[in-house]
Amino acid sequence: MCGIVAYVGSRPAYPIVIDGLKRLEYRGYDSAGIATIEFDGSLLLKKKKGKVADLISYVGNSEPQGTIGIGHTRWATHGPPNDINAHPHRGSTDRLAIIHNGIIENFSAIRETLTCRGHNLLSETDSEVLAHLIEEVMSGSSLNLFDAVRAALSQVVGAYALVVIDKENPSSLIAARKSSPLVIGIGEDGSYYIASDATPIVSHTKNVVYLEDEEVALLDLNEGLRIRTISNDIISPEVHALEMEIESIEKGGYEHFMLKEIFEQPQSIRDSIRGRINLQQGELKMSGIDDHWGKWSNASRILILGCGTSWHAGLVAEYLFEEFARIPVEVEYASEFRYRNPIIREDDVVIAISQSGETADTLAAIKSAKAAGAHVFGVCNVVGSSIARETDSGAYTHAGPEIGVASTKAFTSQVAVLTIIALHVGHRKGTIAPERFTRLLAELNNIPELVEKVLEQAGRIDSIAEQFSRAENALYLGRGYQFPIALEGALKLKEISYIHAEGYPAAEMKHGPIALIDDDMPVIFIAPMDDVYEKVVSNVQEVKARGGKLLGIVTEGDKEVASLADHAIEIPRCDDALAPLLSVVPLQLLSYRMAVLRDCNVDQPRNLAKSVTVE
Repeated sequence: MCGIVAYVGSRPAYPIVIDGLKRLEYRGYDSAGIATIEFDGSLLLKKKKGKVADLISYVGNSEPQGTIGIGHTRWATHGPPNDINAHPHRGSTDRLAIIHNGIIENFSAIRETLTCRGHNLLSETDSEVLAHLIEEVMSGSSLNLFDAVRAALSQVVGAYALVVIDKENPSSLIAARKSSPLVIGIGEDGSYYIASDATPIVSHTKNVVYLEDEEVALLDLNEGLRIRTISNDIISPEVHALEMEIESIEKGGYEHFMLKEIFEQPQSIRDSIRGRINLQQGELKMSGIDDHWGKWSNASRILILGCGTSWHAGLVAEYLFEEFARIPVEVEYASEFRYRNPIIREDDVVIAISQSGETADTLAAIKSAKAAGAHVFGVCNVVGSSIARETDSGAYTHAGPEIGVASTKAFTSQVAVLTIIALHVGHRKGTIAPERFTRLLAELNNIPELVEKVLEQAGRIDSIAEQFSRAENALYLGRGYQFPIALEGALKLKEISYIHAEGYPAAEMKHGPIALIDDDMPVIFIAPMDDVYEKVVSNVQEVKARGGKLLGIVTEGDKEVASLADHAIEIPRCDDALAPLLSVVPLQLLSYRMAVLRDCNVDQPRNLAKSVTVE
């Protein structure tokens, strides 16, 4: 959560930091603020409740002129969204300013100690204590700012990504991280950039350094970049090249990022499977598996960890692995896994799924699994992310940047990659028939073209959305491979339209949810012509008999469900195992249009942020 951006160089910091905050606003939009060191040596701080646009209006024509600055866009944890709780925060002496992402678990004890020593803390946040703590360390010692930050952080329990500026050191930024992402950009002109992720940096430089846990960095225009651990070990920075392009984080003429990302799915799926399918030789390539084949071939169980949409992708993968690889699978919420003393064995393979690669609960679960000796395989989208570095091996989804808070192309890319993994493991184990394996390779390779066909129905889906948009509840039903898609469809509707929605296995409808059905309740059946089609038809008839408003997601040419439903959206015929990649797309479009019709903020839904980097 929260967005951090900072700059030190020869240019005015304000426009650079504000532009960065705009790009980071998907990480949090409760409040925003900026602090700069001006040419007269003063520390200038401006912050405001609301979005970055509110901060810009507040600053008005009085733009800061300093060439060093820090900015923050907040997703509130401690203390409500207001001007006082907005970042940056100052120390008592007006010398330091700090921005922070994460949660300081022992902040109450630190705050009490600081208050007893005469510090006057103004906000309700856990972040403000860091500014005062660093200040307290400096006042009682001869330590410089760099060493004072390290010393202060040695007293902190919790997660943090933070940046500090000091008006007595106007050419330096200090940055530190633990369990919360932070990336440093190195400009060709000797300037430096800091951000929560690469989106604010890509327009300025492609050369970045990823801070690791418990590392503290000094970025100085005279001394250059120095990194030490909290315990004072020297770290040699490793510079990476960003693969992201600026065009990928622009709307490109679309009304919203979410709509753009829905329509990018043919390409993002192509990118996810590119280089991994060899149709001529009839094989798959997945080096992250082949290099550790002994772990996979001897696995007695696969544990899949994820949160939110990634958990739904994991549920699809459960069906895939058990069908193709014949390995037992358990799918766990990462947030629960770490706290219930799970049984983890050395012959388990753990697959951790995360779009950002920074999900705090998933990272913690990975560490637990590794400590128990399991082989951990990461599936994530962001190169250089924490999960990519923490896992034993893995696969990138290559979906490209996803700015909309509600995940769309990341989900289908995750499912595509998990499908390849399950097929590859099954093929190497000999648990999938060669002819079906060959056919599935060809069908998977053709999925992007089939997604394009589904997207051609966007106009029809818009008209259906108009009839459903005033509903306050909705029910999504599916069986087999389509049950996780029912869950994902319901989640999308909840996230961006604020309509209460539930996803259920269609057969479970009679065990409770059928009581909710009336003539005001949209019921969305995901009902392709698969192995459980006839069973789903019976469930459709049960809803029809009770007056529910029916929308069917059906296979092209299906007449039975289409005749029962009030509306039907067709998807191309494909193998049951690949159908989730198609059936989810109309549900994304439906949720999007319903949210727009309800005048909801599609890309920045209330109370949500893109990357959940705190518990």
